[in-house]
Amino acid sequence: MKCLVVVAHPIPESLCHSLARSAIQALTEGGHEVQVENLYQPEFSPSLTISERQSYYHPPFDSSAVQAQVQRLLSAEALVLVFPTWWFGFPAIMKGWFDRVWAPGIAYDHATDLGPIKPRLHNLRRAIAITSLGSPWWVDRLLLWQPVKRVLKTALLGTCAPACRFEMLSLYKAERLSPKEVEAFYSRIDRRLAKWS
Repeated sequence: MKCLVVVAHPIPESLCHSLARSAIQALTEGGHEVQVENLYQPEFSPSLTISERQSYYHPPFDSSAVQAQVQRLLSAEALVLVFPTWWFGFPAIMKGWFDRVWAPGIAYDHATDLGPIKPRLHNLRRAIAITSLGSPWWVDRLLLWQPVKRVLKTALLGTCAPACRFEMLSLYKAERLSPKEVEAFYSRIDRRLAKWS
């Protein structure tokens, strides 16, 4: 498959970048074609521009400033998102990628009566989110009901790519893990991506 790996962490030596490299290696060894979208190289602005917002409901959407990112998304059959979960949400730069790239006429179409949107990302077959959190698992799952997973699965992929199969791997208590525990998570990534065909 054509796989797009989107990485959202400002520090190249971070755990997230290491997890991304593990995913890229697993995909490459699996025979997949891999493109990498490092949102910090070159610096991707997360801010929706005035022109983009003004064209949101008056087609066509002005995607001129993000055309390279749009083309990479549209050509992808599989999507790998690697990011830290900060305050139980996306980093601003990744939220901005959704705001600016998953736009009308690209990821979906507005209904004529502004009712439910119509999906456009029919090419996406698989997606996985790989994220690190400082909190223990029970805070994310039991107290907050996995907000990032719900947004990805229901609001984004569920409406823009409903046929896409979604998975999530969360590395909890990431700042306090032993090397052995981190290695075990790398193995989880390898096993999960080895199943992609």
